[in-house]
Amino acid sequence: MFLKEKSSGHLIEVLSLQDLFNPFQSTVNGRYNHGEEAQEPEDFDKQDLIFLSGEALPRCWTDDHYRDAELRR
Repeated sequence: MFLKEKSSGHLIEVLSLQDLFNPFQSTVNGRYNHGEEAQEPEDFDKQDLIFLSGEALPRCWTDDHYRDAELRR
């Protein structure tokens, strides 16, 4: 899956979708999509990533307390 880095607009190829979907994981392993050769993998902060359309990542992927309000009912 490809996402975009907010600050630079560079494409990031996400290598671990499980980490992306896990709200308890604040970083995701991926690599920049530059040129013809694959770049070295590195960790990216989920808060710095957005979808290619410019939309933010779903809160359930980034906030481990996203359902706390439902528990209080």
